[in-house]
Amino acid sequence: MKQFFLCIFTLSFSCLQLKAQESKVNNVIIFLVDDMGWRDLGVTGSDLYETPNIDQLAQTGVLFTQAYSACTVCSPTRAAILTGKSPARLHITDFINGFPAENTTLKIPNWTKTLPHEEVTLAEMLKPHGYQTAHVGKWHLCKRENSPKGSHRRFIPDTKFYPESQGFDINVAGNENGAPPSYFWPYGRGKTLELQKDNSIYDTLPNESPDKDRKGEYLTDRLTDEAINVLGEFDKNEKPFFLYFAYYNVHTPIQARPDLLEKYEAKLIGRDLSEQIHKNAAYAAMVESVDESVGRIVAELEKLGKSEETMIIFTSDNGGLDLSYHAITENAPLRQGKGSVYEGGVRVPAIVSIPGNPGNGNTSATPVITMDYVPTVLETLGVDAPADITEQFDGVSLTSLLAAPQKEGALSERDLFFHYPHYHSQGGFPHTAIRSGNYKYYDFHDDSHPELYDLSEDIGEDRNLTLISPKKATKLQKKIEQWRAKVGAQMPTMNPDFDPSKPSGKPGRYLAPVRD
Repeated sequence: MKQFFLCIFTLSFSCLQLKAQESKVNNVIIFLVDDMGWRDLGVTGSDLYETPNIDQLAQTGVLFTQAYSACTVCSPTRAAILTGKSPARLHITDFINGFPAENTTLKIPNWTKTLPHEEVTLAEMLKPHGYQTAHVGKWHLCKRENSPKGSHRRFIPDTKFYPESQGFDINVAGNENGAPPSYFWPYGRGKTLELQKDNSIYDTLPNESPDKDRKGEYLTDRLTDEAINVLGEFDKNEKPFFLYFAYYNVHTPIQARPDLLEKYEAKLIGRDLSEQIHKNAAYAAMVESVDESVGRIVAELEKLGKSEETMIIFTSDNGGLDLSYHAITENAPLRQGKGSVYEGGVRVPAIVSIPGNPGNGNTSATPVITMDYVPTVLETLGVDAPADITEQFDGVSLTSLLAAPQKEGALSERDLFFHYPHYHSQGGFPHTAIRSGNYKYYDFHDDSHPELYDLSEDIGEDRNLTLISPKKATKLQKKIEQWRAKVGAQMPTMNPDFDPSKPSGKPGRYLAPVRD
């Protein structure tokens, strides 16, 4: 079926080529940061992190102040940003391989733990129209299988589902890893190079120069070097390109370049930490590494004369990691963070920059979501996808909103849905949620209790309005049920083996007994 769609793309190329020529923008870069929180930029209110390059990107584009990730954890959002489909429709609803909770009230559904080849990615939509495509960084859309006993490897790479199988000409460091064991070369946990290579991030980097001393090399810097090399190769071919740069930063382990760590440790000296929103120097340094990387890529575009032809999208895969027992980042006034149920788990920074766009330099408070980026890219580049594909998009093009970011329109009235039929140690419980206007409504699957918040007056989700506004709650519950049926969302079922006298969760990492 996928080949059929791609044939349609190819047959329609001559018609679409004319349409593309009418557009000034020919290329696209998507920057997807791992675990970057809503307030983790200078332009979004951090009182510690320095992000001048990303802040400048906001000045040359549109900054969305109410942007959402498709899910509270990473893999579902990564699938959504490539397909334009909701994680619920894809049945990719948790990070791969998932949180193995035990003795829970509900049994999680048999969800999909890889991006199936039948799904058509943005790279595959663009390739028939002459696009060069590259993936750099974190993939995390395939399973990690344990190796047989006696094997010298810890796991078996699932290479048949790597980025190369989903339309990417080039893959740098993309595999089943959700995080590097180390951010320093050779990026592994072993004591010898042979063991280090077994972590597979090393294995998927371009061939090493045997005479080059890489001691102390930082992964984000290395990936940026490789991305710049890719842009240089693309420039030689004089064809349009799509670069998907999915950072491993700022995911754990929290490891920073020594020079940047020293800078932020010094910056915190003498400050009253009780008054400080952000206070983790190592995390701040990791954020700046991302900012440096974005700045280097933008500078390379200018050097190659491509900056006026390239659309840039910058966002995160989920909310910031906000742990009560260890301060990594802070999403306040949003409630909780990555892996959790509430706003802190899914509200993220987002910038869309299109050269010549009349709305550049403005902010938009209209809610947008991960699935919107694929249709936005296609419309901006002048590329049409067959109706068989577009009719399953769960996002919409943002081009009209980008042209007039502060104008209220139909996009401000649509409903956004979130579906997470899983448990997570950081406050994640099986639920479906809807953002409708200023309201956020939650349907918890374990006990069917509802929660309703008016985000315009209660951004911290402290006052449950279900008893005050029962008609609104009932209306939103019906919308959720209709949407779940429409996309074929999988639901958890009752667990007949649940023992309330025993703790729930992963051994040694139990679930919180309350949702606070």
